Amino acid sequence: MSTVDPFAAASGGARLAWLDEARGCAIVAMVLYHFVFDLELFGLIAPTTATTPPWSWLATATAGSFLFLAGISLGLAHATRVKWAKALRRLLKIAGAALIITVATYFSDPDTFIFFGILHAIATFSLLGLVLLQLRLPPWGFLGLAGILFVGADLAWFPSFDHPALVWTGLFTTPPLTLDFEPLFPWAAPFALGIAAAAYLRGPLLQAGPLVGGALGRTLARAGRHSLVIYLIHQPVLIAGLWLSLWVLG
Repeated sequence: MSTVDPFAAASGGARLAWLDEARGCAIVAMVLYHFVFDLELFGLIAPTTATTPPWSWLATATAGSFLFLAGISLGLAHATRVKWAKALRRLLKIAGAALIITVATYFSDPDTFIFFGILHAIATFSLLGLVLLQLRLPPWGFLGLAGILFVGADLAWFPSFDHPALVWTGLFTTPPLTLDFEPLFPWAAPFALGIAAAAYLRGPLLQAGPLVGGALGRTLARAGRHSLVIYLIHQPVLIAGLWLSLWVLG
């Protein structure tokens, strides 16, 4: 598996420093949140800490940031035409990583395993986005779609969508029990907004310089370029580190 995030490149194979840095910031936020989650898991902080504000806000903002940035990357990379061969190869890498997460979490806790987490969402939304780009949906269409996806999550619920095969749509009446869940409604909204932003701001986005720059910027950019691998290994590393620390401290 490539160590480069499949949707980091924006256009013509070129890298955008600000995009890598922005993704690096999202990675830092994700690791921080999961560290708090793991502290709660080990009983080192109060129960429900990770699922109540401000930490629940951080989790929501982080997931939304990943999806928004993925939408921007997709929109910039396929602005003039959809490069299906390259796009499908990258989608397969993300889908493969998502499958690893599903299998690993199923064997660790089958009652709350991840079946439609952030990687599953990025893969699914990217495929849908590519189809809509191929059909030449205009930027304002993606804006309207984002609004429908966001508002529809609070207006439409159907008992038939509680079925495991349909729950990923987000139109369920009873939320599933899972550790990470970003369904189509409303989580595809920031992704669609990212595609629209890539269309409306293509020139400025391609010409923008680093967000931070310097040593910090380079570190963030490096994390952003390897975000997929960091996502896959950070939780085992955090959990192993906490377990070892507790064992050493008796």
